[in-house]
Formats: sequence, structure tokens, C-alpha cells
Amino acid sequence: MTDKIALWLAVVVIVLVLADILLNHGHALLFLGREIADLVQYVAFWR
Repeated sequence: MTDKIALWLAVVVIVLVLADILLNHGHALLFLGREIADLVQYVAFWR
């Protein structure tokens, strides 16, 4: 991955996070965090 692609990807992620916080009060981030925590517990079960 080149530096230019990494920079654009970081900018896109930051813009999406800010948009969620401003427009949706962070509910999408909270949902994703909970789902990732469930996924980690599910994967840990198979370990």
C-alpha cells in the first residue's frame, strides 16, 4: 500500500466516524463495537 492510498483511507475513515458522531450520535460506532466484541468472543470459543 502506498502512502497516498493509506492517507486517503485514513481520511475516509475519519470523515465517516465524524459523520456518524455528528449525524447519528455515534450509534453506528457503538453497534459496530458491540458486534466486534461478540465476534471476538465467538472466535475465542473456537480456539
